[in-house]
This record gives sequence, C-alpha cells and structure tokens, in this order.
Amino acid sequence: MAFRFGYLVLTLALTAQVAEAQQKIAFGELNQDTTLPVQVAADQLAVNNADGTAVFSGNVVVTQGEMKLAAGEVKVTYGTTQSDIESLIASGGVTVTNLGDAAEAQEAVYTIDSGVIVLSGDVLLTQGGSAMAGQKLSINLKDGTGVMEGRVTTTFQPAGD
Repeated sequence: MAFRFGYLVLTLALTAQVAEAQQKIAFGELNQDTTLPVQVAADQLAVNNADGTAVFSGNVVVTQGEMKLAAGEVKVTYGTTQSDIESLIASGGVTVTNLGDAAEAQEAVYTIDSGVIVLSGDVLLTQGGSAMAGQKLSINLKDGTGVMEGRVTTTFQPAGD
C-alpha cells in the first residue's frame, strides 16, 4: 500500500538528512470509530478494585472495529464505571494493525476518548512494501493520521506504472 500523501516521497527525501525528524503519515484507509466496543482476549486477568485497573496478560489481543492491538500485557484504567475505559497501557512487544497497516513498538498507550495511540521504543511502521522507523509514533484513529518522531528512517516502494 502506498502512503496516502502524494508529497510524502519528496518530504522524506528532504528530511532524511535531519538528525531528529518528525514525519506525518497515514494509518489505515478509513477513520476508526472510537465509540465502538473494545474487546479484550488474554490468558489471564487480574482486577484491582482499589485503584480501578485491570491487567490482562499472556497473548493479549484488543480489538475495536478494524483496529487490533496485540501485546504481552495490557493494563486497563477504568473511569467511574467498569464499562467506561479511559486508557489501555500495553507492553511486552506491541503490535497495532489497521486495514493492512501495522506498527510495532515496545510500549503503547491508547487513550480511548481522544482516539490517540502513542507507541514508543523502537517503532516500526509497515504499509505494504514500505517501512518507516523511529522512536515514537502517535496515531490518531479518528482521522487515520499519525506522526513519527525521533531518528526517522524510511524505506519505500514507489508506485509502478
């Protein structure tokens, strides 16, 4: 899948020599409805009613519409009720996928209300044959965009005729 922005190739060429870079990218082909139910599957669940958290561990898979997050562990922070999820904090090899795009990182924080996932630590984003790496990737699921920060490097496959 080619990157959505036509000027991306030119922008990447201009920013490739910058030591610290920030690059806007597209993530997934459609906007994610962040009001959809969040489904979690895991090998184990530990609930702490005192602080309003739950920790899912072992082969954790979180699904919301077309978006899927997989990790070794996911801590869920609830709002005033158990059905009001404020955030998900994932660790232990995180992978986020949305319609063929995939991002890998060491950690991720998904704030449900804002629809933003922030991945950090050796981030790798793949879109078809293209790849981009950096230290931090912020994905806005509501509009399908993202920003890669840190020492950004990229390999892209130009569209063929």
